[in-house]
Amino acid sequence: MAKEDKKSASHSKGAGGEPLPPFEQALEQLEKIVHDIECGQTTLEQSIEQYERGMKLIKHCRSVLERAETKITMLTADDKGQMVEES
Repeated sequence: MAKEDKKSASHSKGAGGEPLPPFEQALEQLEKIVHDIECGQTTLEQSIEQYERGMKLIKHCRSVLERAETKITMLTADDKGQMVEES
């Protein structure tokens, strides 16, 4: 099942059907988008397109983090649903 989760995460698609990168690459792309927009290295139209792309990447990253948090919670909860401290 781990292979299936990894496979589906690496082949996620955005709302427009474009493939979304793995989490780490998405963060790198977001950093570049922010840098380019803040430094004025893009036209207004390019800035709007990059902003839209950035919002898709943020949504994707949040989704990945939420899935990871859910999985960690499941792995660290006891049979009564109480959190178990790992030592």
